[in-house]
Amino acid sequence: MPRVKRGVGHVKKRRNLMKRVKGFEAGRKNLIKLAKTADTKAGAHAFRDRRRKKGEFRRVWQIRINAAVREFGLNYSKFIGGLKTKNIKLDRKVLAEIAATEPKVFKKIVELVK
Repeated sequence: MPRVKRGVGHVKKRRNLMKRVKGFEAGRKNLIKLAKTADTKAGAHAFRDRRRKKGEFRRVWQIRINAAVREFGLNYSKFIGGLKTKNIKLDRKVLAEIAATEPKVFKKIVELVK
């Protein structure tokens, strides 16, 4: 059986690693050992933060809705409670978008809740 040399695969693996860590600081961008750990941690943070992003957006929507509702003499919790009692099923993303782009429509929603 002929001997299998693995240089091509080894170089390809390192080349791909170095492409992923391009732009990192210090030895993390050009030393294999440091680049490997930097790449692993970057991947872990990216995975975690893709999930965290959802919560962060929800918090932003809540802040925007609260700011818009306070102009009408309500606060966020009373507004959301009113939506639930009136059985108005709009999620926070849509409400924040309406508050920012369609103030007249949002005013009508607030009047329904009041």
